Amino acid sequence: MRIGIIGAGNIGGNLTRRFAALGHEVSVANSRGPETLTGLAQETGATAVSVTEAAKDADVVVVTIPEKNIPALPAGVLEGMAPGAVVIDTGNYYPQQRDGRIDDIENGTPESVWVAGHLGHPVVKAFNGIYAAHLLTEGKPTGSPGRIALPVAGDDAAAKAVVIDLLDQLGFDGVDAGALEDSWRQQPGTPVYGADLDADGVRRALAEAPPERPAAFRAT
Repeated sequence: MRIGIIGAGNIGGNLTRRFAALGHEVSVANSRGPETLTGLAQETGATAVSVTEAAKDADVVVVTIPEKNIPALPAGVLEGMAPGAVVIDTGNYYPQQRDGRIDDIENGTPESVWVAGHLGHPVVKAFNGIYAAHLLTEGKPTGSPGRIALPVAGDDAAAKAVVIDLLDQLGFDGVDAGALEDSWRQQPGTPVYGADLDADGVRRALAEAPPERPAAFRAT
């Protein structure tokens, strides 16, 4: 599978490592240019590209950049994807810690709904609540007791199935978390966020999520 990754921070870098190790054809980009990704490319065998090239011919595109930087992505950043390509949003809104105030999200728009609106393309929300290091160390074979599960929210069942299959390849169970409008249930500060739960635990945590955004994840 051809996978384009936009963002080479903790999550993007480790997804590059894991997907490349699994034999996928990975292209990775960041805001500073491909020349700054030489080390990651040499380590993994991935191809370092510009942001505008990351989606070219990709079957899956992972957008994993700070929320505040989403509006600054180049117009047409997803152009050239393979037909039926799946776009994954791993992002989280951290107003106090990093992103500043984003009015639409503060007013109740789920983070990934906001991202999809800026990208002009449907997204699947996944990978937003796992510690980046655990992508490298905590994957287990299918059926293993205590296997970590991750919620996957989106409006297209086929797209979610692609993401859940990728999670399985990485050593994690995927739990269908409903529509993208429901993805607030896995945002920062919810019971599932960063919890390393199994599939049943994820389902319980999603059901228990309160609709109010915690004060620590609201703009001051």
